Amino acid sequence: MSAFVALSKLQVYHNLRILRHPIFKGTTKREKGTMGWFYSFKLHLIINDQGSIISVKVTTANVADRKPVSEMIDERCGCLYGDKVYIYGPLDRELADKGMTLITSIKNIS
Repeated sequence: MSAFVALSKLQVYHNLRILRHPIFKGTTKREKGTMGWFYSFKLHLIINDQGSIISVKVTTANVADRKPVSEMIDERCGCLYGDKVYIYGPLDRELADKGMTLITSIKNIS
């Protein structure tokens, strides 16, 4: 069975309103990541090849994009397809130990 990993931001409010609306003060903070500057949470999602949700995790913005993947993955999946943000040696080895192959697009190193 194949699975797909995806990442999305759950923006609390626009960057211009951060100081005026401290609703989630202490819970999340403004961070710069692969998706630019934002004050929000991240939604990590893994679905199978039929579109059914395998795992969902919400993290604060300062959590590395690939960190939750190893906690969320189901060992029954053979291949995990994801964006090039997931290219990371330790994650590849951890998934290989679970019998999984990580398939991503080619990362531009230039």
